[in-house]
Amino acid sequence: MVKIMPDNRPNFLFFITDQQRHDHVGYRGLYPVTTPHIDALAERGSVFLNNYVASPTCMSNRATLMTGRMPNLNGVRYNGVPLDVEAVTFVDLLRADGWQTAMIGKSHLQGMSPEDTHVPRQEYPDHQAPPAALAEAKTLGGDSAAYQAEIGALWRQNPDRDDQVQLPYYGFDKVRFATGHGDNVSGHYERWLQDHFPDVAQKRGQAHRIDDQSVDAPQTYQTALPEDAYPTNWIKTETIDYLQGVADSEAPFFLQCSFPDPHHPFCPPGKYWDMYDPAEITLPISFYQSNHDQIPPIKYLWEEFSSGAENKRWTFPFITDEHQAREIVAKTFGQITMIDDAIGEIMATLESTGLAENTIVIFMSDHGDHMGEHGMFLKGPVHSQGVLRTPLVWVEPDGQAGQIDGLSSTIDIGNTILDRVNLAPANGMHGRSLIPMIRDQSDAVREVVFVEQATQFTNYLGIDDIKFIHSIITDEWRLTVWQSESWGELYHISEDPEEMRNLWDDPEFAVVKGQLMLQLIHEFQNHAENSPHPTSVS
Repeated sequence: MVKIMPDNRPNFLFFITDQQRHDHVGYRGLYPVTTPHIDALAERGSVFLNNYVASPTCMSNRATLMTGRMPNLNGVRYNGVPLDVEAVTFVDLLRADGWQTAMIGKSHLQGMSPEDTHVPRQEYPDHQAPPAALAEAKTLGGDSAAYQAEIGALWRQNPDRDDQVQLPYYGFDKVRFATGHGDNVSGHYERWLQDHFPDVAQKRGQAHRIDDQSVDAPQTYQTALPEDAYPTNWIKTETIDYLQGVADSEAPFFLQCSFPDPHHPFCPPGKYWDMYDPAEITLPISFYQSNHDQIPPIKYLWEEFSSGAENKRWTFPFITDEHQAREIVAKTFGQITMIDDAIGEIMATLESTGLAENTIVIFMSDHGDHMGEHGMFLKGPVHSQGVLRTPLVWVEPDGQAGQIDGLSSTIDIGNTILDRVNLAPANGMHGRSLIPMIRDQSDAVREVVFVEQATQFTNYLGIDDIKFIHSIITDEWRLTVWQSESWGELYHISEDPEEMRNLWDDPEFAVVKGQLMLQLIHEFQNHAENSPHPTSVS
């Protein structure tokens, strides 16, 4: 059976994973991770080999994905700042033109934790504070309840709080939340788990781990949840149900299937736990050969590790030894292969329902992970290639395929989807359409990628204040500027892909650094605010 829409408008099935490196896929052939179903997408699709994030922070990059606007414009500077519910997203524009829209899994456009922010407020001890309604230069409009849709603790208290979610949700008519990571996921998943697996619903997290004396790596444990009860399986089931439900619809759909893995904690269930032998895991070259003194934050992490004082809390990057590093990567590969198996079943449903002949399939991740680069794990303001680059595969129904070396960015995805169906972006969306690259297999859309990030913590990596970090990447170079610091980063990535030699202070490359600094200024200008459009000449 072939399902073609009456006006031939395509469907979109958008897979997105969480914190998956660009090279942690089988089709890259660089690491021993098995992803046959993702590889099958890559074989018949356009594979972007140099896709970069707009920000290596979950919420910031996801907000940029949705709005086509950098974090300084969409407002999501770091995790914990929700995207304004009035923000226009590319999904809004699809919905307005008749697409059915749904998001299943991790959204993370709003905060998932009720914990107070770690970002300090400016104190004025000798001044009268402004009224609460005027305390911020820019406020999020509307009822505060509109910004509590993804808080995991509230779903745990009341798994039946659908009426608290205001639809459409950033353009999605249907949402099914998996809020959190690993086996500590809540949202709509919470009710399903309690209904279908009541015996294990309360046996989640490291406190209920299955004891495995051979594993002692940070945030790594064998979950008590069986495979069928794990969030990846629930997301797969919900996605399949949705596809079966729209198989006979005349309206096209945009379906986002968003997995919380392979984000830490590293706790794949069942057979995926010991699927990969840590002894056979390959670590990045820089794990062994890194110049630990090339920038202060990396030096700080190594000093912590050497003194035994490393901070291995939930979100902080950390250094670990080779044994633990291999364990973490092995468990990450288990998480990835479980996702790949889920994608295989979803794709089989797409075929069996007849939807495949008119569905564009996209696969990407929201950002990467150091995964051993310079000894580091997780992510942070160190803009390494492993953190900044993600997989990106675009599969047309006709199977037009090829590998594309040109630069692309998260900010381009929404504009590309809109361009594919001849919809103009909203004024203020700054992404560039990748359709010319897909159709012509050309590399000419952009010469530079712009990345921005704000640190979310004080007393962090030896940094005493909130800082903004900005990078530009070309096909040859990465330049990174740290706010208020005289030091910075300059790497010749075409010759030094592991970024082991910082050329910032090398006089031989002073001219290159100056040229890149000018390009960085131009990128600030290219992404300046141009919305709203003026209403008069004066």
